[in-house]
Amino acid sequence: MSYPGGSQAARAEYTARINRVIDHIDKHIGESLRLEDLARVANFSPFHFHRIFGALVGETLNGWIQRHRAEKAAACLLAYPAQPVTSIALDCGYSGSDAFARAFREHFGMSATDWRGEPGLEWRKIRQADRKTGQAPSLDSGYDGGEIQSARRSFMDKSKFKVEVMERPPLAVAYVRHIGAFQGVAQAFQKLMQWAGPRGLIRFPETQMLAIYHDSPHITETDKLRSDACITVPPETKVEGEIGKTDIPGGLYAVAHAEIAPTEFGQAWDALMDWLAGSGYQPDDRLCYEMYLNDPRSHPEGKFIIDICEPIRPM
Repeated sequence: MSYPGGSQAARAEYTARINRVIDHIDKHIGESLRLEDLARVANFSPFHFHRIFGALVGETLNGWIQRHRAEKAAACLLAYPAQPVTSIALDCGYSGSDAFARAFREHFGMSATDWRGEPGLEWRKIRQADRKTGQAPSLDSGYDGGEIQSARRSFMDKSKFKVEVMERPPLAVAYVRHIGAFQGVAQAFQKLMQWAGPRGLIRFPETQMLAIYHDSPHITETDKLRSDACITVPPETKVEGEIGKTDIPGGLYAVAHAEIAPTEFGQAWDALMDWLAGSGYQPDDRLCYEMYLNDPRSHPEGKFIIDICEPIRPM
């Protein structure tokens, strides 16, 4: 992929501007997102911004917004099963139920009602299996809920998995954004640390390391998943280029503590979602994140000790 400008500094500046736009879209997905307004966030003219966005992101601006709206709606349909479909459509920026129905079916190949039911469950099972093995099973391959629950209990025991509901403080973080499979966020952390070290911003244990996940791998294609490698920083910290800065809101969270192998992150998230289903809480719209509490190289079994922080509110 070619990037505007002829230097790493220029590329980093363009990346920072596009990241600001994407963060803005995330926060205002239910509103009218006009090209002129988004170009202003990026500090480009509308003509140049539209072309630059496409060159760096690999999608047109409108295509990215429409995909993101459909995926946001898909996540909300699952998170808030009692909320009417039309209400979710409006919250995600659609003009009405007809426009939403067309867009959702075009993106997922089924209605929003089916997505909440058995057809949608089968679709998500196939996506999960495809992500793990590279080969999707047939729709009639069968589903043994008992085996899954038994495997999950075994995982929770060996990983010392436990969940607490607690108030988490707001955090100011510097980040480097990664697009693609979540495992690639490790390279983003390397880049972030190379920036933070010379600036005296790495002061363990005061400095906290975490990753923000903006998309669900059950919904978004792997090569479009967005994750941010982050460290906490003083609020007044100055950033530049592809190093961004954002605030993670505080509030009520379900915090899952676990000790896991590098291949078990998905299982830990699934276990938290399973806990959430019977907790009396539902996901909130604030950012979820994964906090790293150790250096796995110093662990006798090479394991990560993590807190998964999922924002919640009462049902």
